[in-house]
Amino acid sequence: MFTIISIINYDYRHIMTAFATNRKALFNYDIRESLEAGIELLGWEVKSIKNGRVDLSGSYGIIRGNEIWLINLNIPLYQPKNILGEPDVSKARRLLLNKKEIAEIFRKTESERISIIPLKLYSKNGRIKVNIGLGFPRNKSDKREAIKKRDISREIGQKIK
Repeated sequence: MFTIISIINYDYRHIMTAFATNRKALFNYDIRESLEAGIELLGWEVKSIKNGRVDLSGSYGIIRGNEIWLINLNIPLYQPKNILGEPDVSKARRLLLNKKEIAEIFRKTESERISIIPLKLYSKNGRIKVNIGLGFPRNKSDKREAIKKRDISREIGQKIK
């Protein structure tokens, strides 16, 4: 019996690979809208991110002038002994958006007091992208309700099995 093996030339660059997710953001914020943005990085930062060494927790976005910056995005050094000087691993990094998107985000954050939160850091077509969410901070009562709903759904799932 013979089997036919077909070889497919498949380009793996278009697959989205998630490097980091901000799980606390979905708990601490009520995300109303999300959008994709590029991020300005150095070469060693890209290598470190692709190794999975990045921390999104505690990071947020701010608007300075006509640009959006990501603050407190912690990217540890890729090879600490090969880098000259002391690079700042938590420096502000610029998000790459077009003028219309920046104007829309600026309008929403000024009028509705919405926060800019990074949700996920991933690769798309060989480039590193950030999924940023626009949302309101939750208060303690909203967080308690979310915990109750999660516990109830977990109990129902256990009883069904």
